[in-house]
Amino acid sequence: MTKSFVTRFAPSPSGYLHLGHAYSGLLAFRAAEKNQGRFLLRIEDIDKTRCKLEFEEAIYEDLGWLGLDWEHPVRRQSNYFDDYLAAINVLQEKELLYPCFCTRKNIGKEIRNSAHAPHGPDGPLYPGTCRVLDPDIQTEKIEKGLPFALRLDVGKALSMIKIPLTFKENEIEIAADLASLGDIVVARKDVMTSYHLSVVVDDHLQGITHVIRGQDLFHATHIHRLLQELLRIQPPQYHHHGLLVGADGRRFAKRDRSMTIKALREGGKTLPDVFALIKDHGGDLEAELPF
Repeated sequence: MTKSFVTRFAPSPSGYLHLGHAYSGLLAFRAAEKNQGRFLLRIEDIDKTRCKLEFEEAIYEDLGWLGLDWEHPVRRQSNYFDDYLAAINVLQEKELLYPCFCTRKNIGKEIRNSAHAPHGPDGPLYPGTCRVLDPDIQTEKIEKGLPFALRLDVGKALSMIKIPLTFKENEIEIAADLASLGDIVVARKDVMTSYHLSVVVDDHLQGITHVIRGQDLFHATHIHRLLQELLRIQPPQYHHHGLLVGADGRRFAKRDRSMTIKALREGGKTLPDVFALIKDHGGDLEAELPF
């Protein structure tokens, strides 16, 4: 076994795994086998309001039924908040974070009232309302116990980057559009991390060399590349695979209960049946991965 290839599958236990999850997990597992590398399973359970133990246990059962095998112990994000806090401290020392007290309603109103609201790949970006908030007002709001998020001052971060950043997608160097997602949230008062921060930290600490995930996360890779640079983290290589879609043309989500692996298993489907369904819905498990 070589240590030079390490990949992972990182589901969130906020519902049962669906056919699209199975496709992603199988691709990563087969890539590890092909390269005589390591396959890790990570449970992304930082959202304690939505994540449940019953869904985590179902993940293990479903993946075992699909034929996947992973290393133990499994990293559960909720056990590693100290790691994320350490990364936040690095960003704070660089004076790159600011507290944001805006609600979604506030942000939506600000965007509607702005004739020049910045846009990203998924629509309007956070307009930076709290970025210029007076420090005394920030302190007052925090002392009052108002909920807040910590946002990354992307403009300031870019001023610290000396060279254009790239990442490898399918062995091709892609120029990172570092401002494409705006001032992202890296932590919240109640949960001192976010998806963007925790995935970058986790991949680094687990030694992930190759990330295989859905095309819906391609744009996130640009901001991940910025975080990696700020935290002095070596970026992995990436492959963002196509997404499985249902009869309505929409990608599968946890709302599609009939296409969960649990429902398919309990309905009498066999493993070959599931592989056939993946192919019918746009997946290609026999495709040659770029690595």
